[in-house]
Amino acid sequence: MTHHALLVIGDIGGYTRFMRLHKLSLAHAQENTAKLLEAMIDAAPRLELVEIEGDAVFLYVPEPEDEEVAASIATLAQSIHLAFHTEQRRLGDLTLCPCSACNQIGQLTVKIVAHLGEVVEQKIHTRTTLAGPDVILVHRMLKNSVPVAEYLLLTDPVLERCAEDVRAGAVPIEEELEGLGTHTLHYVDIHAFAHEPPAPKKSVARRLALTGGQVARAAPYLVGAKKTERDA
Repeated sequence: MTHHALLVIGDIGGYTRFMRLHKLSLAHAQENTAKLLEAMIDAAPRLELVEIEGDAVFLYVPEPEDEEVAASIATLAQSIHLAFHTEQRRLGDLTLCPCSACNQIGQLTVKIVAHLGEVVEQKIHTRTTLAGPDVILVHRMLKNSVPVAEYLLLTDPVLERCAEDVRAGAVPIEEELEGLGTHTLHYVDIHAFAHEPPAPKKSVARRLALTGGQVARAAPYLVGAKKTERDA
């Protein structure tokens, strides 16, 4: 079934470097990344999850809500950004673990790309997947030359539905999207409208609980009962 939809990808920057760590750090990197992705998903309750793609979440909302949500994409990006950095700060501030993954979690960033287009909805068992040229396009948008670390990147159909202040602040950029030709995209530095994440409440009990959970969940990887992404 083909229909119109808003396609959104929230992508964690620095993920590849984050995963090039020894086994204990790699296990904690996977766990920490999963928690960050979950926070991003929870921050977008009106969108449906299509797939978790390693370091990214692929979300969408079909018609008739697609254009309404597209009009508030800056607010959505703000919510995802805040949720990501709130969880990032919680993990970084409360852990007592000295491993590289826990020490470096504060270096991760988040970027968001969005596009309005036609998709083909496919049901495979209990899962819904999306296909079509516009799905390819929104994924190709992740490889770009945007000069800021954290941003919202939009195609023309999304930008046209945004409020005047968002349109005025968006910077056009020409991108060669692999296999799709040259497209004019528009980026907004998320820090222009982002909120500062709140500091977590610190206590010995909270720090021990978080660190103990990390150690316990890493144990199966250390003894080989589970495989990390690098081992798989």
